[in-house]
Amino acid sequence: MPNQLIVAAGTSVWGILFLVIVAIGVAVNIVSRKKDIKAAICQIQIIDGDRQGNLVRIENAIAEARSQNAALVCFPKASILGWLNPEAHNKASPVPGPDTDRLCELAKKYKVHLCVGIEEKDADNLYNSAILIDDSGQIILKHRQINTLQDLMNPPYTPGDDVGVIPTKFGKIGMLVCSDTQRDDILDCFKTLKPVLILVPYGYAEKEQDWPAHGKEFEKIVKNAAQRTGTTVIGTNPIGQLTNGPWAGRIYGGQSVATDKKGRIIAIAKDRERDVKIVPINS
Repeated sequence: MPNQLIVAAGTSVWGILFLVIVAIGVAVNIVSRKKDIKAAICQIQIIDGDRQGNLVRIENAIAEARSQNAALVCFPKASILGWLNPEAHNKASPVPGPDTDRLCELAKKYKVHLCVGIEEKDADNLYNSAILIDDSGQIILKHRQINTLQDLMNPPYTPGDDVGVIPTKFGKIGMLVCSDTQRDDILDCFKTLKPVLILVPYGYAEKEQDWPAHGKEFEKIVKNAAQRTGTTVIGTNPIGQLTNGPWAGRIYGGQSVATDKKGRIIAIAKDRERDVKIVPINS
């Protein structure tokens, strides 16, 4: 009898230990899943001045991304009115304003965090900005492009003067706009801020004959940004054609890029074609 009691007691202990191990495994799996972000690169066509059409294309891409369980959805720069569009001086909205109100509605409707490049009017100044909206429809971060190309539009965009990050359920997120990523001093600001992710709306364009090869130059820029900052970077580029300014006729070649913090490619979107590319990111 004593021996039987010892066996029974031993079985009970091992059974409890087994259940504890199983519980720990389940907990680790849940925590691991929470850290996995499904982001979406939404590489859409942006038509200069077509505010309502561009908003339709934005919503269609959000819906497609959400159907694939993306929680973070990223768009190119100047997604509402088009980059270098001089009409933006009169037609761009403030932030917050009518355009961002509509984008906030979409973020809330589809329950996604939304990064969009927009042109922002503030008094007499026009900024090439990016905003991050949370899944409740609130603007939580705004970045004004610092490294603007002053000779491409008259009057030019007003440069921004700082960078920032915001805590989110995915970790700290920062934003830049396009050629900001070609200035090491701007990238170095993020070394102390230590975000887990930098979102970059791009408008990377070149002459028609230079695509698709020019996509390799785009890759190098995004890779350098990731390596310089030690941060995962998502760079979203549009498709289509510039119609204003000295770069009129140049092509947006798409080929949007996501890299990990070491500059290794996670995803590349299609060449000169609309694409919604799902990017798994471990924060």
